Amino acid sequence: MADPEYQQPQHNPPHGMESYDLGGEKNLGALSQEQQDKLNKFKIQTRMANERYLREHPEVECLLAGFLGDVLRRRPENIRDFAAEYFTDSELPKVVERQLEDRQAHMKQNRILQKI
Repeated sequence: MADPEYQQPQHNPPHGMESYDLGGEKNLGALSQEQQDKLNKFKIQTRMANERYLREHPEVECLLAGFLGDVLRRRPENIRDFAAEYFTDSELPKVVERQLEDRQAHMKQNRILQKI
């Protein structure tokens, strides 16, 4: 049986998140149970705040989806230059606005179809 003095704490990280380094044999890790609990709560609060922000700002999803789509279609040799050009394009706000309008139209159509 393991020495109770050196039992590793059970940190139970939030779903989808890795636990902090728990150390090794005879090393309980960098964080106490209380510190790990606070860290886990902070991670959950941060994730919830991020999800709220993204729901309130659908343009972020359109912006990233458009960028990733272009990257995968064009497969640029220099991704940094490509990203710089993409995000400084003067037409980008108009493109994102059109994508938002299309997204809203699809959502409206889906709601109508769900009622049928």
